[in-house]
Amino acid sequence: MIQTKIAIVSTSNDAILKFEADRFLTNHNSFEFNNIDDAKNSPLAQELFHLPFVKKIYIASNFIAIERYNIVEWKDVQNEVALQIEDYLSKDGIVVTEDVSKPKAAVTIYAETTPNPAVQKFVCNKVLVPNIYEFTSIEEAKPSPLATALFQFPFVKNVFMEKNFISITKFDIIEWEEITLQLREFLKAYVEEGKTILNDEAPKQLKKTEEAIEQKFEALDDISKNIINILEEYIKPAVESDGGNIEFKSYDPNTKKVEVLLQGACSGCPSSTFTLKNGIESMLKEMLKDESITVNAING
Repeated sequence: MIQTKIAIVSTSNDAILKFEADRFLTNHNSFEFNNIDDAKNSPLAQELFHLPFVKKIYIASNFIAIERYNIVEWKDVQNEVALQIEDYLSKDGIVVTEDVSKPKAAVTIYAETTPNPAVQKFVCNKVLVPNIYEFTSIEEAKPSPLATALFQFPFVKNVFMEKNFISITKFDIIEWEEITLQLREFLKAYVEEGKTILNDEAPKQLKKTEEAIEQKFEALDDISKNIINILEEYIKPAVESDGGNIEFKSYDPNTKKVEVLLQGACSGCPSSTFTLKNGIESMLKEMLKDESITVNAING
């Protein structure tokens, strides 16, 4: 029996509420059910459709989203629904049957170069992980069977995962032309075979559930929250397209020093210092109206 916790997460649509689990529910596939007959391959969805206000159910890798009819408000029933889902999952109830879990579409993986010559980005046509994960050694990679498998290649130095792509950092002993095809085919076969990318407990172990991330954010001071929002809106989209990530670490109100962690292709990238000093630092100074702010970057 796996004790499962459910967090209630609002969405931009008032009729739809997300119930996020602290473990994976499907083998990284997503399913949509419009009625109880449609849900014949999902015992969990069938059970939820017995609730008279349930209109539509969407099951993804680590959450269940439910659209309601207007006969009730979510605030009146959301806690009972969360408890029902928790109870079902904690009793090892089946989410979807194996047949429906098999990938319905072919998996494609393509490689992209990044500004960092030591890093290559491998993009998949399906979601791989719900949040950002970085592993810098085979010991760190224990929560991820895929990362562990990648570290078996002698030239793999770091593994960075973000939603639908994996950035791999190589050692200098070999050139990308010699290994790109090998890595692309390995990743394609791994995902197609439905092998485990992250262990069920990984989001909870690594504090990557939406609830944990939200709690961490709410504990920060207002300036730190503003810095995170600026990074999220103006900086992260650009660095993600290059196969990397910049994560806020800390802000010291006395020294005005902002510390960020460089991950994926950004870590050790020759252009990172220039980008930070001339991009992020200038943006923070301007948007926070404080010329004293400095940015210090740590390589992940």
